[in-house]
This record gives sequence, structure tokens and C-alpha cells, in this order.
Amino acid sequence: MPFHDDVIGRPGFLHGGAIAGLLEFAAFTALAREIGESNVRMKPITVTVDYMRGGTPGDTFAEAIIERLGKRMANVEAFAWQQDRARPIASARINFLLDRSQ
Repeated sequence: MPFHDDVIGRPGFLHGGAIAGLLEFAAFTALAREIGESNVRMKPITVTVDYMRGGTPGDTFAEAIIERLGKRMANVEAFAWQQDRARPIASARINFLLDRSQ
């Protein structure tokens, strides 16, 4: 996520909602790529975000890992970092309901 003044929360720090949105987008993207079927709807059931440190002005990156992929459910974990991937600023665990009824 490129830095922009619109993602600032309190002065000098990124807004938590912007970080959470980035994590959710990374999870959706990883899951869609893994499923590879355009007719499957992915509905988030729970989104749990842990903030480890404040994000500072600068580009923020995210990656998601699919922990479990079943026929009806998927569990995905996502991480966000800035300068150092080994020092994440936040992580998320997202459970998805997979609707294949279309």
C-alpha cells in the first residue's frame, strides 16, 4: 500500500482501518488465487487483527498464507510490514465461508 496522507490516523501513524483493509485484501487475493474458480463467493465470517506496533508514514506491504482450505471453509493468516518483513506491524486471521452454490 503506497503511503498517502489519507491513510494517517493519529499524527505520525497509519490508521488501523487502513492496515486492516490491506490485510483483508491480501487474504482475499491469496484465497482467490488458490481457489482459481470464479464462481466461488468468499464471505468473511471473522476477522481478527492484532496490531504489534504503529505503522509509520511509508509504504506498507502484506502477504497472506492459507492455513486451511476446505470445501466450505477457509482459514487465512495475513501479515503487514514496512521496512523489514521480519518485524510485522500487524497480523490478521480471517475465516471465510466458501459459497459454491452459484
